[in-house]
Amino acid sequence: MPCIPSLGTDMRRRDFIKIVGGLAAAWPLAAHAHQQPTMPVIGFLGMQSADEIEDLLRAFHQGLREIGYIEGRNLAIDYQSADGQNDRYPTMAANFVRRQASAIVPWGLPATLAATAATTTIPIVFS
Repeated sequence: MPCIPSLGTDMRRRDFIKIVGGLAAAWPLAAHAHQQPTMPVIGFLGMQSADEIEDLLRAFHQGLREIGYIEGRNLAIDYQSADGQNDRYPTMAANFVRRQASAIVPWGLPATLAATAATTTIPIVFS
């Protein structure tokens, strides 16, 4: 099971601003690469459930808000958890590709490897 570092306020804010900036830069490229759904979808792929990484997601949402994206209003986020089973990542990443997610945000090395194996056209944003 991957180790998630302690997320201090400075580290969390700095890392998620980088992630959000990467997403903002990647969306226009993805829009030209293939047909986009009416509301952009971010596929969030991790080992833990959204409830278990609440602080991390709070910072992620704050960064998105700072660039004008609010979940449920002009952005959808699909949270997928492998529930401790690394072998689930490839199928989950392939589902994001089939759904034409605007970006994939994998959390941890196994999730990142599965996402990069699943697509070369959808931006993958990781830290």
